[in-house]
Amino acid sequence: MATTNDLKNGIVLKIDGQLWAVVEFQHVKPGKGGAFVRTKLKNVLSGKVVDKTFNAGLKVETATVDKRTMQYLYRDGTDFVFMDNDTYDQILVSETVVGDGAKYLLENQEANVAVNEGMPLYVELPASVELVIEYTEPGLQGDRSTGGTKPAKLETGATINVPLFLNVGEKIKVDTRDGSYISRVNS
Repeated sequence: MATTNDLKNGIVLKIDGQLWAVVEFQHVKPGKGGAFVRTKLKNVLSGKVVDKTFNAGLKVETATVDKRTMQYLYRDGTDFVFMDNDTYDQILVSETVVGDGAKYLLENQEANVAVNEGMPLYVELPASVELVIEYTEPGLQGDRSTGGTKPAKLETGATINVPLFLNVGEKIKVDTRDGSYISRVNS
């Protein structure tokens, strides 16, 4: 248990049986009346964001969320198998928990997995990953980096837009947050 005075960004609260992460908070002390804390909370499972106001000093229940660096091993049906790098324990993470990150997940890649009471809550990938272009239309003579884009299928199966000058077999850096092309990787 903690009070609203202990709130900070990233802390996870248990409200009405659901887990909510504090995205923003602001302590407000008006001229008249009691102080209060205005928060923006994000549901850890659904991603829904709500605004909630608490009276200052109110007790709130905090949840223990254990973030660990784990290695993605393989896909088992609709589940993803991750291994804890410290204990070598393996856990199954459902496709819904991994979400869009599955498009950029390669075997043996590391990711942060947040777990609460043995249940995986979400998977955080690195901000960018390096992937190989598996298929794209060939670039034409005279195509420049300032020109247009074309679709390219990556080794993970994801399709993103890349500059016209890139070809099959080239390694590129991709932003995992929005799936955008960042740069070519020189190997």
